[in-house]
Amino acid sequence: MCETYFMESTKKTFTKASDKIRTEIENAIREGALLPGDPIDEAEIATQYKVSRTPIREALIQLQAQGMLSSLPRGGMVVAKMDLQQLLSLWELLAELEGVAVRLACQRMTPEERKAILEHHEQSRAVADADDFAGWQESNLRFHELIYRATRNPYLRQEVLRMRARTGYYRRHAFGALGQIRTSFEQHQQIVEAFMANDGDAASAAMLTHMRPASDAKGLTDFIVNIPKEVLAR
Repeated sequence: MCETYFMESTKKTFTKASDKIRTEIENAIREGALLPGDPIDEAEIATQYKVSRTPIREALIQLQAQGMLSSLPRGGMVVAKMDLQQLLSLWELLAELEGVAVRLACQRMTPEERKAILEHHEQSRAVADADDFAGWQESNLRFHELIYRATRNPYLRQEVLRMRARTGYYRRHAFGALGQIRTSFEQHQQIVEAFMANDGDAASAAMLTHMRPASDAKGLTDFIVNIPKEVLAR
């Protein structure tokens, strides 16, 4: 009986540790601290979290199953790279999920949440006026997070965040290469106006436009030719 309890407790400890490690790696990929092709240092993780290799391997296997990590022929894992078809397909799906999220948020948000989004958007105006790339990335993430929480659907939020993590580097690169801070702010404005009008369809349409990699063929071409070859899968 005691042995069974010990085994169950150990399993719970490993699960909690693996969940924490998985989340931290996801966040690092989403925020650009880990880039496509970067190796995952298991020894460093073991030292950082003071755990054995068991919860680390469990976390890495989960991330590999989600498509965020790839295994190497000689062992070890790296942040997964994508080819253009994979990237554009995932980006398309992300845009659709964001459209669903904004429609649900429009239907379910409280007056206080609607006010919070409006206030945050107005505060972000100074960031856009200053053309502050790092500041806009932070402000944009907060804007979307307010929407996810207003959906009252944690599973949708989880899937959207995972999609954002997988495509994060490529989307940031496109954003920086095309210089879209002012455009992004104006698109947020359209979403906020739809919220204020309680128009879920308009909010969803505005979000789809906001999430596309480019507004026209030239913009898409500019994005593609500016992606560093070393982060694309062959």
